[in-house]
Amino acid sequence: MPQLDTSTWFITIISSMVTLLILFQLKISSQSFPASPSPKIMATQKTKNPWELKWTKIYSPLSLPQQ
Repeated sequence: MPQLDTSTWFITIISSMVTLLILFQLKISSQSFPASPSPKIMATQKTKNPWELKWTKIYSPLSLPQQ
């Protein structure tokens, strides 16, 4: 029974992997991806709250007049 010659397997496998790598790189580089989205600048609406319309004083118990 003849011996199987495996001396060329290494270079065959390496060259196949390099070829596949190049093909995948070319395939991926030909794809066009959308540009990264830029943030949308929105004007913030200032809402009026009831407590912002008038000045209110908060009385602490120590500042109340003594009875």
